Amino acid sequence: MVIGGTTMEYRKLGRTDLDLSLIGFGTSALGNVFGNMDPGEATRSVHLAVDSGINFFDSSPYYGITLAETRLGEALAGRRERVILATKCGRYGFDEFDFSAKRVIASMDESLQRLRTDYIDLFQVHDVEFGDVQQIIHETLPALRQLQQQGKARYIGITGYPPKLLRRIAKATPVDSILTYCHYNLLNTEMDPVLTAFTREVGIGLINASGLCMGLLTEHGPPAWHPAPQAIRDAGRKAAEFCRAQGADISEVALRFCLDHPFVSSTLIGIATVGEVEKSLKLLQSSTDSELLGQLKAILAPVFNYDWPSGRPENQE
Repeated sequence: MVIGGTTMEYRKLGRTDLDLSLIGFGTSALGNVFGNMDPGEATRSVHLAVDSGINFFDSSPYYGITLAETRLGEALAGRRERVILATKCGRYGFDEFDFSAKRVIASMDESLQRLRTDYIDLFQVHDVEFGDVQQIIHETLPALRQLQQQGKARYIGITGYPPKLLRRIAKATPVDSILTYCHYNLLNTEMDPVLTAFTREVGIGLINASGLCMGLLTEHGPPAWHPAPQAIRDAGRKAAEFCRAQGADISEVALRFCLDHPFVSSTLIGIATVGEVEKSLKLLQSSTDSELLGQLKAILAPVFNYDWPSGRPENQE
């Protein structure tokens, strides 16, 4: 699709019939996760994204404790059939998790109401590392398959932080997609050796999220709640300062690096404003400066591929 001189690329999600835009619209910011935002601006950003060829929208009841889903549903009124809509279940607060079949089935109906639709294109288990793996394999995912059989979900997937745990679950029970975050970016590329070849071989769709490492690779830096230790925060700040000195924007360089991945179906970018939609679309017309990229990698090398703890201790892989 060519709109305003910008060509949007679409990629098949594994063996599904979903063709995702290379840039995906991550909706956590619609839930005020990174600061309060104007609801009207949220609607305008969604409208511009859809009209510009971005068709993949990913949400969760956890984002803003249902606020992101509610705002997205309002914004997609009259545009629902033009998008691929993904949301999640299992996580409902910072430390509130429930992966039981009863809860995730109820969660689907709640999300459908907030999103103002009667089906979800991709229904995902949220942050599997916080659950009991055996429950997720033998109870949660079968419940999602039940929802799929009922026509409420077209496809199902898993999401989370540790790539090896995601691979272990996907080997144990069939899923249509895997979404991993903070594991393919300038600070960490562990997704590639753990998930890329595996998902390609078995036909599972692969989605990359948090290409900016939840704010580490930005001018303003990460939010106070970010789990990264100070050494990683400092490295991100140094990388941003270096880019600024070179006349470049660390966020643009970092996201372009993600978009260059040859296999990932979509890279989710957190978007909340019209300006952020426009900035994301401009990335499609940019190219990677290999020399600058090499210098950035040297700056980030001391903390490259560092993983912070996330989830239950027994799920740390």
